[in-house]
Amino acid sequence: MADPTRRGKSSDGISRRGFIAGTGSILGLGLAAQAGYGTPAAASSAPAPAPIADGAQVPVLVIGTGYGGSVTALRLAQAGVDVHMVEMGMAWDTPGSDGKIFANTRTPDVRSYWLRTRTKQPLSNFLGFPLDKDVPLYTGILDAEEFGGITVYQGRGVGGGSLVNGGMAVTPLRQRFSGILPSVDVNEMYDVYYPRANAGLGVNHIDPAWFETAECYQYARVGRKHAQRSGFPFVFVPNVYDFEYMKQEATGAVPKSALNAEVLYGNNHGKKSLQKTYLAQAKATGRVAISPLHKVTSVAPASGGRYLVTIEQLNTTGGVIATKAVTADRVFFAAGSVGTSKLLVKLKATGVLPNLNNEIGKGWGENGNVMCGRANHLWDPTGRLQSSMPTGGIDNWDAGGAFAEVAPLPTGIETFASFYLSITRNPNRAQFTWNAAAGRVELNWQTAWKQPSIDAAKTIFDKINAKEGTIYRTDLFGVYKIWGDHLTYHPLGGAVLNRATDNYGRLHGYQGLYVIDGALIPGNVTVNPFVTITALAERNIEHIIAADL
Repeated sequence: MADPTRRGKSSDGISRRGFIAGTGSILGLGLAAQAGYGTPAAASSAPAPAPIADGAQVPVLVIGTGYGGSVTALRLAQAGVDVHMVEMGMAWDTPGSDGKIFANTRTPDVRSYWLRTRTKQPLSNFLGFPLDKDVPLYTGILDAEEFGGITVYQGRGVGGGSLVNGGMAVTPLRQRFSGILPSVDVNEMYDVYYPRANAGLGVNHIDPAWFETAECYQYARVGRKHAQRSGFPFVFVPNVYDFEYMKQEATGAVPKSALNAEVLYGNNHGKKSLQKTYLAQAKATGRVAISPLHKVTSVAPASGGRYLVTIEQLNTTGGVIATKAVTADRVFFAAGSVGTSKLLVKLKATGVLPNLNNEIGKGWGENGNVMCGRANHLWDPTGRLQSSMPTGGIDNWDAGGAFAEVAPLPTGIETFASFYLSITRNPNRAQFTWNAAAGRVELNWQTAWKQPSIDAAKTIFDKINAKEGTIYRTDLFGVYKIWGDHLTYHPLGGAVLNRATDNYGRLHGYQGLYVIDGALIPGNVTVNPFVTITALAERNIEHIIAADL
């Protein structure tokens, strides 16, 4: 059995001490990034536009700058409508003292986490050692929001989740779509809106010939071999990372980004986040303004069919430095599944928007996310150099209810490990509710509800382990714990389409209020969700512009 964690030296001479140190760096053991290191420096470019003013009146206010909000802003601006976007996170347009905007995944620093004083790594342990470390309080890029039974990872900043995801731009198979959003016309989605979304996002495909020889995808080729030897199809998936740029990284012609382990806390070069696509186009119209570090706390009916929006302006330690009252003719909720759901549940329960219906807060799911690692044989190395952008997956959805990304572990040393993020058919749905005594919104997800996800993932990995004579890694998510069942990267639902809203995202009970983000999707899309969120937003905003404006 080739578990390198049980040996003094690996086959290529890496000592146990070196293996621990090297792997620890990717998971947060590296201590180079303490207070002061990587702190954003003063911008050398022109000053940013002034944020939205107290008392401002705007035709459209968009809450959030993720996929749904970015589509909305661009299409409204192209239709001649002025839009103001408010974003709770930072602009992420200023390099730190290391000359880079984003921190490296191997060395989380002050930029890495949203208002935490200790990191909360998805892979929290290694060989029995906890990997998290203290960091200064800061409005960093990744929020690890903890509820009773789950940690929800979300991007914080202009561009939302596009800043921190692995770029896997997957369109679900056409035959599965009716099970995701039954009230939406399948043909129009696949003939019009998915193609439009893929074009807008800059989706591209890896060169299959380059994949076969690229050092940085040895880990994916090992994952493919193991999948196929157990009878599972391996599928290439597109990405929003620029694969031509990655080819140049491999030759040393351009600064390394995916080949320098950049993913979880942002990507400095090759990834086409929303900042480079939809938001860049929206700002170029001259009709879209964005106010970072602004958090919406209330949306209340005002005279003339308008809405009074209360906004807190934050500093970089989360303190409120100003409270503003803004009037908007229309408001689009695009703060992400969690952000939108929490705000709407609070506004309904506290009587600010009492006419919202009883579907608000319901239908929330975590896209069946569960993670695991396998310890491979010494003759199956996965490579010292691993691209942080995954490009392949194992599709066992029809037979076992699981689609598994072959994910990287870009430690910079050989780990002899295969790592996976599975998206599974998990029927459990949670609900957001208002806790009046505590003054907060809560989610009733239970960790035990992840068991269907584990069972589905096991239909793949039990079989591969049996075929290959390998074992699960038990040291990545705790002590003797196989499954990463405590988290999600793909929150969905809470204001479900055609339930909490009409079939185009209009909130029931209030003309001029819309939901346009992942809160519309009831808990699961069978694959990574951001292309579906984008395509649904394209569909909905086209109809809203035609019918309402």
